[in-house]
Amino acid sequence: MKAVVMAGGEGSRLRPLTVGRPKPMVPIVNKSVMAHILDLLKNHGITDVVVTLRYMASTIQDFFEDGRNLGMRLTYVVEESPLGTAGSVKNAERYLDDTFLVISGDALTDFDLGRIIQTHREREALASLTLTHVANPLEFGVIVTGEDGRILGFQEKPSWGEIMSDTVNTGIYVLEPEVLEMIPSDVAYDFSTDLFPLLLQKKLPLYGYVADGYWCDVGTIEEYRRANADLLFGKVKLSSPIGQHVGGGIWVGQDVEIAPSAQLFGPIYLGNGVKIKGDVTIYGPSVIRDYTIVDAYTRIERSILWRNNYVGENCELRGTVVARQCSIKSNVVAYEGVVIGDNNVLGEGCVLHAEVKLWPHKEIEAGATVKDSIIWGNQGRRSLFGRFGVTGVVNVDLTPEFAAKLGAALGATLPKNSYVALNRDIHRSSRMLKRALISGLPGTGVNVWDLGTVAIPVLRHFVRKHANTSAGIHVRLSPFDQRVVDIRFIDHNGLNQSKAAERAIERSFFREDFRRAYLDEIGLIQYANRPIEEYTEDFLAHVDVDRIRQAHFRIVIDYSHGLAADTLSHILNKLGVDTVPLNARMDETKLAMLQHEFHANLERVAKIVGVLDADMGIQLDVGGEKIFLVDEHGRILDDLTAAALMVELALYAHPGRTVAVPATMPNAIDTIAAWHEGRVLRINNNLHSLMTTAQQSDILLVTDGTGNFIFPPFQPAVDGMMAVACLLEYLAVRQAPLSEVVSYLPPMNLVRHLVNCPWDAKARVMRELHRQHTVNISDNIDGLKICLENQEWVHIAPDPDRPYLEVVAEGQDPERAQQLVNQFSAQIQALIETVNQP
Repeated sequence: MKAVVMAGGEGSRLRPLTVGRPKPMVPIVNKSVMAHILDLLKNHGITDVVVTLRYMASTIQDFFEDGRNLGMRLTYVVEESPLGTAGSVKNAERYLDDTFLVISGDALTDFDLGRIIQTHREREALASLTLTHVANPLEFGVIVTGEDGRILGFQEKPSWGEIMSDTVNTGIYVLEPEVLEMIPSDVAYDFSTDLFPLLLQKKLPLYGYVADGYWCDVGTIEEYRRANADLLFGKVKLSSPIGQHVGGGIWVGQDVEIAPSAQLFGPIYLGNGVKIKGDVTIYGPSVIRDYTIVDAYTRIERSILWRNNYVGENCELRGTVVARQCSIKSNVVAYEGVVIGDNNVLGEGCVLHAEVKLWPHKEIEAGATVKDSIIWGNQGRRSLFGRFGVTGVVNVDLTPEFAAKLGAALGATLPKNSYVALNRDIHRSSRMLKRALISGLPGTGVNVWDLGTVAIPVLRHFVRKHANTSAGIHVRLSPFDQRVVDIRFIDHNGLNQSKAAERAIERSFFREDFRRAYLDEIGLIQYANRPIEEYTEDFLAHVDVDRIRQAHFRIVIDYSHGLAADTLSHILNKLGVDTVPLNARMDETKLAMLQHEFHANLERVAKIVGVLDADMGIQLDVGGEKIFLVDEHGRILDDLTAAALMVELALYAHPGRTVAVPATMPNAIDTIAAWHEGRVLRINNNLHSLMTTAQQSDILLVTDGTGNFIFPPFQPAVDGMMAVACLLEYLAVRQAPLSEVVSYLPPMNLVRHLVNCPWDAKARVMRELHRQHTVNISDNIDGLKICLENQEWVHIAPDPDRPYLEVVAEGQDPERAQQLVNQFSAQIQALIETVNQP
């Protein structure tokens, strides 16, 4: 016997799940609903199947092909225009010359098809309808039958006042080929409303068979959830298990990883390659399909997650359906009834209220609260660039195809035949994305210098010193999160790209407006020669080698398993510095460290300094850009103290010069500058501003109080290796130990605090703060700086990447600074509540 599977449905009531796929391709636990139907047919010996298609027909054809992989033969018939249920089967008439079964490709059932066919033949029926009992028949066609099973009447989607039975049509029919002669060709014609009433009117043998077993019309989101839950609870008889049962009502596919501290309460299905991280809690019935990652401390209840999703730390998903390839950042909350379409990005800390539906390709900004469904709006990311360049979870946000497109977007903004220099850290994720970036550049007519793996300052130096190099790219694992990769863009001066340049790259990326080079204009890919040697030679020309040699320093230095080890160890050897190196071996598993791990390493440096009686301890970040200091007594210097120390040493060695610092640096910097007849230039607190300022001819030093130091005579960019050398040179000039210089520094009482502030309230809150404190505002550098009595001040600025306002206060003592922060934070919170009122 042949079967006809009707698979032309759009599934409009299932949107947004069916925006990018036909209804029969929506998955129920481990496979699509149509795949479940084909399994049912095969299990009953029906392997010759005609599939009627209309909406997104090629999706089904491409997936199932000719059915050979299933041990079946599939023939496809595509409707050019909507023909209705009966019309679609009429369209396949040429393949149907004997009794055949018609079944919907978008319903889940385990009916005994053999018994249905046998009953049809025993009754010598022309058409047999498979019926079932349901509690709520309002959305179905109700069928009234006699005691012999003969159909007596139809009610199509009746109201409660019209209902005569709870027996409904399941859309499964057994038909004789003569029935097709009664269906007109090439017009819309339906079984329930047209053909069967006609057969009833002509008193032809039309029967109904009430089948035992499970049946669910997967027509709405609610029914979709129910079908998944019923399958997990074992209410559906399957020909094969959904996966390996590991106990507790938990089924898993292949290569599933479940952390020992995770808690799972079945029934739950975990597909192939699923990763469940530490302290995750999952309550069933829940489905997590192939290659989805659920990060630590997340809680999932009664939810369905499709393939290739990423769920960040500390999320809560309650009764939520998530389609394919979504990136859900940390601390997201989604309440019952939420449906998230394909390729959505949910920013950190956003909240989705009950019944919200997100159509595909939306980005919800961090901290946003969504109360209504989002159908239209911006497609894709809100912005490519953040504080650390283009940042995202590897293979979720940042994929090879994304990186290739990003490379082409950069190339389209540069002159033809120019060069872009690329390097990376040693992690395999960085290698993959760097190669993808490289692949996108030559097609735009741009050449590539491949620097391999070198420290970021070496890349900056290379770009500056090679006139034909228009830009640089560094790919690294984020030092804060091993799941995240940063792609940092550098301009022709070795500085971070300007906002204008970033916007140009973004426009090119989103418009896909890529220049295509002709055959003989395609760019070259070349390996750079001697970038570390060039850097070292120029480096040594900008420090007083003899003075440092004569000081005979002994230092403990932690390289954090980063790229600076090879370069800086050679330089320190040239400078005659006796070093005790730590973590000098590059290790891709140690590139990202939690805050407590970083501090533990710094404390280890401090202990070793004390034991070995070294002159100081230094810890570099993994990229070789930042340094962190320990004095000769093993005391760790906080970042502000280290910055003030460097200002004091630099101005002592070069009095009367100018240092540049952000507006939020303490008054102590001005005091130190006054001691040495120097000048302080206050600037914006971002790396591009620091580096741009460093290009001015009279600048001696730029620092931001977070471990970043720029020494412009060498290069106007952050360079931890040069910071180490200059620190040694200045101490040699000062001829005093580190602790003694620190003891001279003025007191610094600075407190910082972040206040949660929705994105759409930031500007209005800042406007109101400006209005209320106009008299006391000293400058508008990077926010508002409000000057108070006794040289106290408060600085308020919007965070550029997150839904926060940063409050920084300096007081006469730590308690007063904390009091100011609390006072202004409360004022900001009150303003937020005011502007959010309707």
